[in-house]
Amino acid sequence: QVQLVESGGGLVHSGGSLRLSCAASGRTFSSYPMGWFRQGPGKEREFVAAISWSGGSTYYKDSVKGRFTISRDNAKNTVYLQMNSLKPEDTGVYYCAAKTRGPPSVVGRNYDYWGQGTQVTVSS
Repeated sequence: QVQLVESGGGLVHSGGSLRLSCAASGRTFSSYPMGWFRQGPGKEREFVAAISWSGGSTYYKDSVKGRFTISRDNAKNTVYLQMNSLKPEDTGVYYCAAKTRGPPSVVGRNYDYWGQGTQVTVSS
């Protein structure tokens, strides 16, 4: 069993920055690809970013490329999402997810464990 706890969300003005963290329990965290997803108001959940177990490969939604950076510290069982140049359309609940088999994926249903989410609100 893997438990994921997100933190770091909040209210920020357009153009601002936030750093989300996702702390994971379990000794096998370092072997899991991880992903970040978000769900905006009235929208479906969407992929934001993913990272391989080693951190050597990363993947991003087109609209966040160049603004967001996903990273991980396996010694701390934590994955991060650094978000810069935030826009109002980045508003939503951000979830981290762990995938126990195979490579990283942009498809949410391929992930096995999810956190409770952290709210990010970007004002214009």
